[in-house]
Amino acid sequence: MSAPLVIAVDGPAASGKGTIAARLAAWLGLPYLDTGLLYRAVGMAVLRAGGDLDDTGLAARMARDLKLEALCDPELIGRAAGEAASRVAFHPEVRAELLKLQKDFAGQPGGAVLDGRDIGTVIAPDAPVKLYVTADPEVRARRRWLQLTGRGEAVDFETVLADIRKRDARDAGRDAAPMTRAHDAVLLDTSLMDIEAAFDAARRIVETARAEAGLS
Repeated sequence: MSAPLVIAVDGPAASGKGTIAARLAAWLGLPYLDTGLLYRAVGMAVLRAGGDLDDTGLAARMARDLKLEALCDPELIGRAAGEAASRVAFHPEVRAELLKLQKDFAGQPGGAVLDGRDIGTVIAPDAPVKLYVTADPEVRARRRWLQLTGRGEAVDFETVLADIRKRDARDAGRDAAPMTRAHDAVLLDTSLMDIEAAFDAARRIVETARAEAGLS
């Protein structure tokens, strides 16, 4: 039996990592998990309960009770959910509660594709394929702004850029599993790429890594 193919895709918000990871999973026929949705779901659960996102105990309880079915909530793709996710992810207790769920997903017999901030460093450090997808903050902000305004959200570009910079600083500066590039992750800068070019580059990275690891 061949070894499982686990692909870890990390990077900051709006870098294109989610779209790339989802397309890699479809191409390879592997299950896919956007781990950022876990934190978005926890954040929205806290808000819907009327709680404070800085309440570590409440956020940890919401994380403990989270089920994967909650990731189908359409509100999780909104700007409010993104901000809530970054804030609850700051709590080490929340990350600890979600750790087993993510590791179990990554540990499926045939493999899996996961994207997030700490997949290659914490969730699946032994993954044979690791990508770190990034882009300039201004490029990422414009992508997110177009996405939000396309859904009818009234928000200006400068506000989105400020949000992106704030989330980058929070994600990279937290004590628990900070966003960082794994030492063996291949850097993919999508600043000057459309999604087709970015996916093609990612596919070639995966093919090279599979060959080097002897995975079919």
